[in-house]
Amino acid sequence: MASSFTIHDAAGYEQLMGRWSKKLASLFIDFAGVADGERVLDVGCGTGSLTFTLAESAKPAEIAAIDFSPVFVAEATRRNSDRRISIRQADACALPFENGLFDRAMALLVLHFVPETGKAIAEMVRVVRPGGVVAAAVWDHYGGMPGMRMMVDTVSVLSEGGRQMRARYCFQPMTQPGEMRRAFVEQGLADVEETELMIRMDYWNFDDFWAPIAAGEGPLGKYVATLDTAERARVDAAVRDAYEAGRPDGPRSFANVAWACRGTVH
Repeated sequence: MASSFTIHDAAGYEQLMGRWSKKLASLFIDFAGVADGERVLDVGCGTGSLTFTLAESAKPAEIAAIDFSPVFVAEATRRNSDRRISIRQADACALPFENGLFDRAMALLVLHFVPETGKAIAEMVRVVRPGGVVAAAVWDHYGGMPGMRMMVDTVSVLSEGGRQMRARYCFQPMTQPGEMRRAFVEQGLADVEETELMIRMDYWNFDDFWAPIAAGEGPLGKYVATLDTAERARVDAAVRDAYEAGRPDGPRSFANVAWACRGTVH
């Protein structure tokens, strides 16, 4: 199992996270760096947020993108019109590339969904040349995602299953301060640096926030999909009440923080 992320529909993912990963991609590239003429690997490309932003940010010679999900690979391939970009299905823990092939390997919002994170980082290190860069970013689930915490904290008071889901979500691997940095150091990367990246998630109304989760997308949607009709109605109403917070339904804005880490291959 190379990914624990639940994806059913590319459009649903775009509404859940893709639109926000596009905003985060530019900040991540500024931190991780990219130069003209480089060969760059995007590990866990999803629908292409980082892949296509990389192509626009500089003039890399080649961008190779992989994802474990055939849904993501198909959608990213459909969107691609750049001959520098190649997209394929592959396992982050067994990258189908030779040693030292790339100048940079990057993973945006991926490592916290890879059960064997150390192996995935080791594979990124393996395929990057000495002096090249490995970089990754993941959301700060516990302290940096107030919109999602609003949802998980709300359902946690409704049932024991909700409490367990909150614990899984809040302490997902690589999402705690310093955790990714330690993992990079353990895989032999040098000059490891960790920082915070912040974007805002702006929703038009409750349905804009809730629809992809209600449709079963992502880890929170996976939980919602397990509920019976009565429990689902309770969750829907309670999360709506939390979102509205005593005001009429409408736009809401949440500041969200991701941890980003980079290191140099010896």
